[in-house]
Amino acid sequence: MAIFKARVKEFEDIFAQDVIELKQLRQHTFNGVPDVLSFRALSWKMLLGYLGPKRSTWSTTLAQKRALYKQFIMELVLPPGHTHNGEGDSDDGNESRGVGLKDHPLSEGPESAWNTFFNDNEFLLQIDKDVRRLCPDISFFQQPTEYPCEIVVHSKGEQGRRLHERVVPSVLSSANVERKGLGVTKINLITKRSAENYAAMEEGQEAHWEVVQRILFIYAKLNPGQGYVQGMNEIVGPIYYVMASDPDLSNRAHAEADCFFCFTALMSEIRDFFIKTLDDAEGGIKCMMSRLSNMLKAKDISIYNHLKSQELHPQYYSFRWINLLLSQEFPLPDVLRIWDSIFSDENRFDFLIKICCSMILIQREAILENDFASNVKLLQNYPPIDINVVLTHAVSLA
Repeated sequence: MAIFKARVKEFEDIFAQDVIELKQLRQHTFNGVPDVLSFRALSWKMLLGYLGPKRSTWSTTLAQKRALYKQFIMELVLPPGHTHNGEGDSDDGNESRGVGLKDHPLSEGPESAWNTFFNDNEFLLQIDKDVRRLCPDISFFQQPTEYPCEIVVHSKGEQGRRLHERVVPSVLSSANVERKGLGVTKINLITKRSAENYAAMEEGQEAHWEVVQRILFIYAKLNPGQGYVQGMNEIVGPIYYVMASDPDLSNRAHAEADCFFCFTALMSEIRDFFIKTLDDAEGGIKCMMSRLSNMLKAKDISIYNHLKSQELHPQYYSFRWINLLLSQEFPLPDVLRIWDSIFSDENRFDFLIKICCSMILIQREAILENDFASNVKLLQNYPPIDINVVLTHAVSLA
């Protein structure tokens, strides 16, 4: 208890400064953020570069970014021809986006807003599928948010404001969404979430997964070169959970916008993992897997040779570990603890490789005894473990 109080005091002292000492914040966050007040949400916002070190700039930054996000919803989520006045809906139609002939729903011209609206459904289909089964081991994402997006949930009968309404369920069950040229098309082969689907909320309410769906949809619209790739839902989920669980209600009310910008910042660092054409680049997934392989070879040649003789290549297990920052290998509270350390690592993802290497080394005896099939099972479904044991081991790897 005394240790916990001391750690809380450390964070209180850091955030009491007019200019936050980032090096100090990194050191303390690396050892885990206490689950009290807004410490974790604030630490992540700073470590991901959403907020700068000067406290005096925070309110302006947050106000500007949150207003910008609202604009994204207006322009990218609401159907063409909707009416709005910035606060909610206007009934006079004077401020509606002009719906000329090219914006008629039946228009097929390339510049038609409606044509874009229907084309969006290709990737919306995959997003909808993925967010409906996010973190099934906790009920959080199925629950209603206390702060639904008013201009979306009060649709006044207008179809298409709520993204899930655009997805036709009968298509959903049979569709196979292919990514064209970019991204990992078959990540579904190596994910292990249950196929459980969450239901959408009634008019006036929305579940947390529906909010996450909107974040991913806007991200894909703003990043057409990358779009949406399966697995991004597992990256945005923990960030949204942290922002939407912030005890400070004034921050929690803006969890969606804050999460969007933190997610975007993180994706700018790991986007190479998700772009197939960059697999061989220095920051690409193959390079990361080979770094893990080399570390394993240096730390324990016996395990390295054993896995090699079984032809159990790193892509069989570590592709998902690295690509999704271990978000599918451990329960959510453990993932948050792991991400505290990963986000505070200045040489971003060096420590992630050390954690992955530790996960293998900790299972040394079992791996050396096991045959190929048992080792695949062990590494693809990592056994329950105290996460602090893994992290302490990772720290010891010089």
